[in-house]
Amino acid sequence: APIAQLADKVAGVFVPVVICIALVTLAVWLLAGAGAEFAISTAIAVLVISCPCALGLATPVAIMVGTGVGAGHGILIKSGEALQQAREVDTVVMDKTGTITAGKLKVMQTGVCVRDMAEETMLQIAAALEKKSEHPLARAIHQKAEQEGMEGEEVRDFKALPGNGLTASLGDAALYGGSYQFISGLVPVSAEMTTRSEQLSEEGKTPLFFARGGSLLGMIAVADVIKEDSPRAVRELRNMGIRVVMLTGDNQRTARAIGAQAGVDEVIAGVLPEGKESVIRELKQKGKVIMVGDGINDAPALTSADIGIAIGAGTDVAIDAADVVLMKSRLSDVPAAVRLSRAALRNIHQNLFWAFIYNIVGIPLAAGVLGWQLNPMFAAAAMSLSSFSVVTNALRLNFFRLHKSNQIEKENKTMEKTLKIEGMMCGHCEAHVKKALEALEGVSQASVSHEAKTAVVTLEGDVSEETLRQAVVDQGYKVTEIQ
Repeated sequence: APIAQLADKVAGVFVPVVICIALVTLAVWLLAGAGAEFAISTAIAVLVISCPCALGLATPVAIMVGTGVGAGHGILIKSGEALQQAREVDTVVMDKTGTITAGKLKVMQTGVCVRDMAEETMLQIAAALEKKSEHPLARAIHQKAEQEGMEGEEVRDFKALPGNGLTASLGDAALYGGSYQFISGLVPVSAEMTTRSEQLSEEGKTPLFFARGGSLLGMIAVADVIKEDSPRAVRELRNMGIRVVMLTGDNQRTARAIGAQAGVDEVIAGVLPEGKESVIRELKQKGKVIMVGDGINDAPALTSADIGIAIGAGTDVAIDAADVVLMKSRLSDVPAAVRLSRAALRNIHQNLFWAFIYNIVGIPLAAGVLGWQLNPMFAAAAMSLSSFSVVTNALRLNFFRLHKSNQIEKENKTMEKTLKIEGMMCGHCEAHVKKALEALEGVSQASVSHEAKTAVVTLEGDVSEETLRQAVVDQGYKVTEIQ
């Protein structure tokens, strides 16, 4: 770590300075008329008591213990530099799919829109195109086709265009699949299809368009859900004074919907893989930046950031590019890593302080400034005690709590209530229910889904179940159960 290098430089100056002080002490006492035995013994005491062990141990022991504590909690910190810099971070940038969200995407029941063909036919064509792709969106379509008992045909000339989509050949026709921006540049997209895709995006779903030759086949909507601990992790980072940004290649509407659920400060959407690295470089001009990601496309951004943090369930490329790996794939380990960094640096500063104070007090004492001799054996004992104190202080990090206590976790769980609601049909219904619930005093957040027919309410005060029920009923919906 940089602070360890600084300590090494100080020690490199400290040793010759102490030798000079010991020689000066010897000369002064001899000139003062003290006996040779007293002068030599005093000079030896100066050398012994000022041994730079404590100064040399102050940083590496704290780093060793800090990284060990992180590893014990599934946070693998690859270097002391990463441990130090995490303390100074101003902005945390997070990828969406697989990082903020669970990455377990699925095709929505009402998310298949076609033109002039059966839904099953278009799904089979889409599955054939997506079969060779490893992208989570592609896997969702392929899994849907398998569930329907479909086997996609083998395509030729398959190409993946990062951030845009896929191309291939099937028979004599070219197949295309990808984002609205990509497909609309190849074939005309009707106003009706565009409007439907915008509605799906506002609901937090990702619409994928498919075309064959020069005509549009249709659209398939794929949805993902945010991880259970994502909102809490974002909230903890913001409470620590850190700005949270979501960076994704998804369209603006979908990204805003997911970002609102997670509670991030800013959403940067529609970014191509090579553009992520550029965004990180721009943010670094304003302060220290952490990038959190899990995919191959995130690797350049992970490398460019001051600290790259990879999700343990992500790709090998992302893990290799990162400075920190979250083996449990929990986003809540990001604020935990920052807290650990701050605790480790605080511990290092304490160690350095006591090492310097010890020498500032001990050297004049050993030099006989007070007019009496310090036995070199006592000086050796004092030197050993200083090293023991530094090591013991570093070991205190083993008792540092990276996460909240179990009791607080239990309290947090009891502060969430799930309402099962009937009557919600679309994203507008979700918006009405969300607005009504979040308007109640004591409700900090409400995550509403018309597909799951639920509203998960986070409470920061006492709110009765009847109050929650009435707020939903007033909007014209029925609450069947509250858990």
